[in-house]
Amino acid sequence: MKIKVWDGATRLYHWTQAGLFVALMASGKSGNGPHIELGIALLVLVFWRVIWGFVGSETSRFVTFVYSPTKTWHYVTGKMKAKLGHNPLGAWMVIALVASLLLQCLSGLALAGLLDGLPMSQVWLNDDVFVVVESMHLVLVNILPMLVALHLVAILVYKLRGKPLVKAMVTGFSTTNQSINQLDFSVPDNALPKAAQPQFASQAFAFLMLVAAALVTMAIIAFSV
Repeated sequence: MKIKVWDGATRLYHWTQAGLFVALMASGKSGNGPHIELGIALLVLVFWRVIWGFVGSETSRFVTFVYSPTKTWHYVTGKMKAKLGHNPLGAWMVIALVASLLLQCLSGLALAGLLDGLPMSQVWLNDDVFVVVESMHLVLVNILPMLVALHLVAILVYKLRGKPLVKAMVTGFSTTNQSINQLDFSVPDNALPKAAQPQFASQAFAFLMLVAAALVTMAIIAFSV
């Protein structure tokens, strides 16, 4: 059965983030290009994803796909079925990537001097903290590619198992051989009552949340200069 899983906002975030990440790694390693500007753009996206994780579509909200370590282990050992969308292992990868990207962007702003003008920065961004922030930024430069590589390996494994995750993130639709009773939510059109389908937030609302994320980022920088 063919089922809608991802809304346009989530797919736009995913692919734009991937492009910005590649550009940031290239500009960071070479020392050329608009590295800071790209980092600011990525920070807007990450803020947007965090907001969307609380108020967005059902399959994009953290509360619907983040599981405890115990439940994640149950999934790994086959004792629990995955919902449509992110499975428990994929959920932890999402959290790891979003958290790492957020820390990398914020530490990059600090290293670029774009947080120096914030209130009490001389206290919470003193020389000792700055050294820690710098070290964190350099460490994440190595950790993030490993997380991305692990993510790509997982995608390949699922592809070999007949689950084309990339196609689903492009089209928004997934196919499943699960029976109706095995599905936690989301169904093909007209096959199940609307109550069983995942709830998708308005994409106009998603755009407003993107604007809000951009305004938050601009405010942080504006208050610092």
